Amino acid sequence: MERFSTRKKEHLPTHFYNIKADLAVQPKPPLDPRSGQALDPSALQAIFPRAFIDQEISRERYLPIPTAVLEAYAQFRPTPLIYAAELKKKLQTPAHIFYKFEGVSPTGSHKSNTALMQAYLAAEEGVNTLVTETGAGQWGSALAYAGSRFGISTRVFMVRASYRQKPGRRTLMSLFGAQVEESPGPNTESGRGYFLKNADHPGSLGIAISEAVETVLNNPASKYALGSVLDSVLLHQTVIGLEAEKQLSEIGMEPDTVIGCVGGGSNFAGISFPFIRKNLVEGKKIDFIAVEPEVCPTLTGGELRYDHGDSAGLTPLLYMYTLGRDFIPPPIHAGGLRYHGMAPLVSHLAATGQVRACSYSQSAVFAAAKTFYVSEGVLPAPESAHAIAAVIEAANQAARTGEEKIILFNLSGHGFFDIGAYESNGGASSSTAVPA
Repeated sequence: MERFSTRKKEHLPTHFYNIKADLAVQPKPPLDPRSGQALDPSALQAIFPRAFIDQEISRERYLPIPTAVLEAYAQFRPTPLIYAAELKKKLQTPAHIFYKFEGVSPTGSHKSNTALMQAYLAAEEGVNTLVTETGAGQWGSALAYAGSRFGISTRVFMVRASYRQKPGRRTLMSLFGAQVEESPGPNTESGRGYFLKNADHPGSLGIAISEAVETVLNNPASKYALGSVLDSVLLHQTVIGLEAEKQLSEIGMEPDTVIGCVGGGSNFAGISFPFIRKNLVEGKKIDFIAVEPEVCPTLTGGELRYDHGDSAGLTPLLYMYTLGRDFIPPPIHAGGLRYHGMAPLVSHLAATGQVRACSYSQSAVFAAAKTFYVSEGVLPAPESAHAIAAVIEAANQAARTGEEKIILFNLSGHGFFDIGAYESNGGASSSTAVPA
């Protein structure tokens, strides 16, 4: 099979898929940290738009995508499903490798899928400002873009390690009109303590979330927007897998293995949940692999328990795999994967055996990224490169066994703002070794 890309207007779904409708057992509910009881959804209205909360608690199988959001999606969706013929050739594998390329969005990652939906819901409610955090900057860029499209101001607390590693992302956010601040910083109680002890504190997503939530609680005209973890966010991302399902079906194929990187879990959920439904409802045996960094091993090294989603303890308690809200991961280049917790839905699927997890070192990840770049001609974001490392391992295993597996993975963003990361990880060398 030759390299090809498939992208047709009819591949764009009109509804999101809600996996909770097909779960025999539901995940444990969020808890109110003050009472220890199940959280009353109305308590979230101080933070989120009401319609977002309605989606968070819904168990309807399919939720309609508003016309205005579909029109925004149509600027870049459906995203292409690409057959990685050159990677297959380089690896000398019988496996067929497909990737969904989310890097074609206006800000270069999958994050626009939920950013546009959240900005639309906020605009419908008359919200003036959306406040958020961002790790590597993909989410902050996406929300800044979505806010500019729907007429809402945005304020972004960017984890300091990424703020300094990725100035291009800061510029992109500013071009869309966002106010971008280093986190932790002196402007919030949540960040001030860290900042005063160490003005060069690398930060974490947990701290940045605390700063964003605190800001919203102190300003009733604003609402909080989250780029991952929550059920609603994962719901919005299912446009990825729904498109991939149609695109593969058109050529008479179905994946044996679905792979994605995980930080909070949204891009993995986006590519995998519509296919996990096939396992849950149709009795299929598709293998799902969630890939994370060795230095932030939430699924492979964390505990499944209740924990706060932020460092200051301002959020409800979520039942999830966690490394603890005080965990400060090293400042690796895959800033979007530096989160102490995991989406409750992804955690539930991992705990019940529907999803398995693995982790890779940063050096292995960049080696995989370079292999992909020199074969496919697409530079992946460091986050997406984690998925590629697992794809290469799966393809090499197929080569050893002779199995003609069909592997699907989500290339959740491009790496054009990450040139510095590639340079500092041997990007200028001539080696193109393929990971074993």
